[in-house]
Amino acid sequence: MGLRFIFMLTRDDKTVTDARLHLQTALNEGIHHIGFKDVGLPFNELKTLNEDIKAGGATSYLEVVSLDKSSEIRSAKAALEIGVDILLGGTHVDDVLPLLQGSEIQYFPFPGKIVGHPSVLEGTIEEISEDARRLAQKDGVDGLDLLAYRSGENVQKLMTAVCKATDKPVIMAGSIDNRGRIQDIKDAGGAGFTIGTAALNDQYSHEPGLEKQLRAIMKDVAKTNDHISPFRKQSLAQSFSAAAAASSDVIEGRLNDMRVRLERIEHEGNWSYHPSMDEMIFVHKGTLTMKFRDRDETVGEGEFIIIPQGVEYCPVPKTESCDVMMLGARD
Repeated sequence: MGLRFIFMLTRDDKTVTDARLHLQTALNEGIHHIGFKDVGLPFNELKTLNEDIKAGGATSYLEVVSLDKSSEIRSAKAALEIGVDILLGGTHVDDVLPLLQGSEIQYFPFPGKIVGHPSVLEGTIEEISEDARRLAQKDGVDGLDLLAYRSGENVQKLMTAVCKATDKPVIMAGSIDNRGRIQDIKDAGGAGFTIGTAALNDQYSHEPGLEKQLRAIMKDVAKTNDHISPFRKQSLAQSFSAAAAASSDVIEGRLNDMRVRLERIEHEGNWSYHPSMDEMIFVHKGTLTMKFRDRDETVGEGEFIIIPQGVEYCPVPKTESCDVMMLGARD
């Protein structure tokens, strides 16, 4: 699926008061992963926010920024009651795991020593990666939430070391505000990343407005994941002109293991069949008679017919020529 972008409805480690307004913008832009913090809004509003995220078809995330044990336990219990899909952050893993046992919540705690607010990651690369390895070995830990860009260490080396320490997914967080950092996360082996403040403060793209900020992020994610389509629209009329000039049918593209072929039929074909795959024949111009052993079918412009595998057929043009597009495999 590629690198996962998680839009956080947060600024400076707090859920923003107008989170529901920003949520609708994110859902309209097709953002599939949306999160918030355990501070900034009353519990009942966080619960409603989570319901709205899931009603919009997105996966919901709650990130814990509380540092003391009792507050983190309260946050974990809140996550259960709110019904989030994924719980991010927190450091008191052995106290939280029993609370989550039997639930469907996935758990991604922080590796390393987290201090302050906004949170900062302390420790050497070796210390943090060893803590990551230890945490990832625990049953009930589904992945890790690494505050990579809140560390004073070499961020690229830190991310790479943590990703090598475990086979479980690692989400990167903290001041990710350009495509270069997204590419660095991908190169390090990260599974995803969070952006909140940078998008809400118009810091990711030079074009202001959350809608444009999210579009810029998603465009960069698509490029990083190599999910950009190389195909442009094509003219059937021009394509059939090329097919008419060719000595055989023209392959215009592929869909999975199927070929998209164009052919100008000017003479009655031979009886044949496809032994292993169905074929769809779409008439672009002219009229075609499709002969079967039990009947003849007339297929006009804008119509199509499906030839099941193993069924014998014979195409016959009823007009001087017939331009057809065929979707299937050449046996």
